[in-house]
Amino acid sequence: MSREASRERPTQSDVARVAGVSQATVSYVISGRSGSPIPEETRRRILENASGLGYVPNSVARSLRTRVTGTIASVIPDITNPFYPAFERGIQDGAERHGYVLTVYNTDGDAEKEARALRSLMAGRVDGVVGVFFYQTMRDLQPLLDRSIAVTRLDPAYDGPGDLPLDRLHVDNVGAASAATTYLIGRGHRHLAMIAGRSGPREARLLGFRQALEYHGLPPGRDVIQGGDDHAGGGGAAMGRLLALVPRPTAVFAANDVMAIGAMLTLREAGLRVPADVAVMGFDDIPMATMVSPPLTTVAQYPERLGARAVELLAERLSGRVVGGGRSVEMPFDIVVRESA
Repeated sequence: MSREASRERPTQSDVARVAGVSQATVSYVISGRSGSPIPEETRRRILENASGLGYVPNSVARSLRTRVTGTIASVIPDITNPFYPAFERGIQDGAERHGYVLTVYNTDGDAEKEARALRSLMAGRVDGVVGVFFYQTMRDLQPLLDRSIAVTRLDPAYDGPGDLPLDRLHVDNVGAASAATTYLIGRGHRHLAMIAGRSGPREARLLGFRQALEYHGLPPGRDVIQGGDDHAGGGGAAMGRLLALVPRPTAVFAANDVMAIGAMLTLREAGLRVPADVAVMGFDDIPMATMVSPPLTTVAQYPERLGARAVELLAERLSGRVVGGGRSVEMPFDIVVRESA
């Protein structure tokens, strides 16, 4: 805005002069403080004159005075993975419900981009952060807490309540992966493989897979656990390597739905049928899981609920209703049976 435009913008003094009240009275009304002793007729006259003059409160100046910005941020690793837009939708719904403005950081699951996002958050002005961090430890997040920025983190595994005032949400990834693997074993499969991905909850889901196989007397060899990028291409490439094994796996559990869909595409290209030749199971229950052919059997973890609950935890901190050490909240999962397994 030019200096001339800045001078022309109406101020609280202008509103006070036109309404015939003090600037302090205008400030009291404009701030929307509850329990106002100001008569309703006066309040209405101030608001009508403010609207007529085109007065807009200076939110930046107000945040500098009050140290409250009304803004929260979310940090997510992959906006192209359909799980995270759904998670983000839940965050947005929660933010709107509590009157927060929301900003979004996408880190591409990259350690340096995560660190850069943290530096930006510490340099900027936000009241709270909902984050999915693959590389930042709890102590890495402490500088945010030192600046009185509330933090809710989506964690890949439960490790107990912490001493920092940082709240965590988690799905039992070990239990969910074990349940998925047990489901496949219950369908009669004895040669199982996993496409584990490279980041996020990889280790927890891999542990659940191994635990289920061991419990049923089917200890996995190294070859039946494939890595791969956490995308459809990575899932497809890992499936190609699994097809070279003898005996070939009859069922594959992928650590996310995107990789599972990539695996199904590779099987189709190889002339194999799902599930008649190889059953495929995913994790996340993204919208596309119902659109592929055959529809994908998967683990649902309700990302919109996760996002909305994360904001609720944040709001409880920001309002002062919750103080002290961190909370850890477990969220539900379900096995969703469709036609791929």
